[in-house]
Amino acid sequence: MPVPASYDYLRDPGEITRRSFNLVRAETDLSGLPEDLAAVAVRLVHACGLPEIVGRLAWNGPVAGAARSALAAGAPVLADCRMLAEGVTRNRLPADNEVLCTLQDPAVPELARCRATTRSAAAIELWQPRLDGAVVAIGNAPTALYRLLELLHEGAPRPAAILAFPVGFVGAAESKEVLIEAALDIPYLTLRGRLGGSALAAAAVNAVAAGAP
Repeated sequence: MPVPASYDYLRDPGEITRRSFNLVRAETDLSGLPEDLAAVAVRLVHACGLPEIVGRLAWNGPVAGAARSALAAGAPVLADCRMLAEGVTRNRLPADNEVLCTLQDPAVPELARCRATTRSAAAIELWQPRLDGAVVAIGNAPTALYRLLELLHEGAPRPAAILAFPVGFVGAAESKEVLIEAALDIPYLTLRGRLGGSALAAAAVNAVAAGAP
C-alpha cells in the first residue's frame, strides 16, 4: 500500500491541549473529590488516558494545598527515580524549587548492600537531611515507599505531603495500602492497586505546583 504524503491530524498544540482537557472532564467523574484535588485528578487522567483511575484515588487531608504551600515556601521535591525527576516541569515550580533524586549517589550501592535492600530503598536514607517539610513524590519503587514509612515511624523529619504512585506487580499495591493504614497524619495522595509510574507522580507534582489547568 502506498504511504500517503501526509495524514490528516490535529497539529496545533494549544488546540490539542484544549480538546484533551475538555475530553478528560467530560469523561471523568470528579464529583467525589474536593475541588483542589479534582484539578490534580484531571492531570492524572490526562497523563495516563484512564478516567477510571479516579475511583482508585485515596488521600488524606488537604494534600494539594499542603504540597502547593510547601512549594511556594521553597520546599524541595524529593523524587525516587530520575524519570520522575525529569518529568517535573521546572517553570511551574513557584520558587525555583530543587528537584532531588538520590538514586545515583555514589553511596547508594554500598548502602543497599549493607542493608540487604534495593538501591531505591537505600537512596531514601539520603533524603533525611532534606525531608522536613518537603514534597515527596514516589513514582517507581514500592521499596522506596516502604522505607520512607519505616523512617517516619522511626522519627524521621516529616514531609509536607506524600504523592505515592509506585507501580508494579510486587509490592506496589501493598505499599500503598500500608501508607493508607499508617495513620501518620501527613497529607498524601495515592492510587490503589498496581497502577502508577513516574508519569503519574510527575503529573501530580506538576498539578499541585500549577493549580487547575
